[in-house]
Amino acid sequence: MLKVASYNIHKAVGTDRQRRPDRIVQVLGEIGADIVALQECDRRFGARQAVLPGHILNDHGGWQVVPVAQRQASMGWHGNGLLIRPEATLLHAEALHLPVLEPRGAVLAEVHARGRDYRIVGMHLDLSGLWRRRQARAILAHLAARPTSMPTILMGDLNEWRPNGGCIADFCRSHRLADTGPSFPARRPIGRLDRIMVSRDLSILDCGVHGSVAAHAASDHRPVWARIQPA
Repeated sequence: MLKVASYNIHKAVGTDRQRRPDRIVQVLGEIGADIVALQECDRRFGARQAVLPGHILNDHGGWQVVPVAQRQASMGWHGNGLLIRPEATLLHAEALHLPVLEPRGAVLAEVHARGRDYRIVGMHLDLSGLWRRRQARAILAHLAARPTSMPTILMGDLNEWRPNGGCIADFCRSHRLADTGPSFPARRPIGRLDRIMVSRDLSILDCGVHGSVAAHAASDHRPVWARIQPA
């Protein structure tokens, strides 16, 4: 069984408007996932510096940062980052360039974890429904072009308010959707913006939204998680 999570950390700025990276790593520790997709893990302007310092990640679980950053001070690509547990093995990593109206991207990693190989995609899609669908199709086309097939997990902030429409419908033609629940805004969630989807060769055993006291305050989103095994 593999546990994965997706978390828009809002540049580590919480609902109290304080930037507290320590609260983010506390929440990650509570979730106990093997692989985490992060959104908004870098500052937006200037050097786009990572908001989770390396020493904090080392001190709280020894996380490996998947090397997808295009800038020296960054952790991710357009704010999208991936973390894997120290016992997992990274096989491949790359940043995905998406059709954009505003700066957006996705990241991909192939990871050996819990005795199996998995392909992971983390994403943060556009506010525009038209561009979200273009981005979803670009991600799916990139997956189809990979030289080998692999059980695949797609995670991120899709910015899609409709439960099954738009880019959700595009992804779910070939993937299962985890029924995680509302995750935004953190204090009183009503929107299912944060999603986890898996390829048909995987089963979702359990899933949900992490709703601890720390998760209410650490970001404007709550993290979502899923436990997955081969179908």
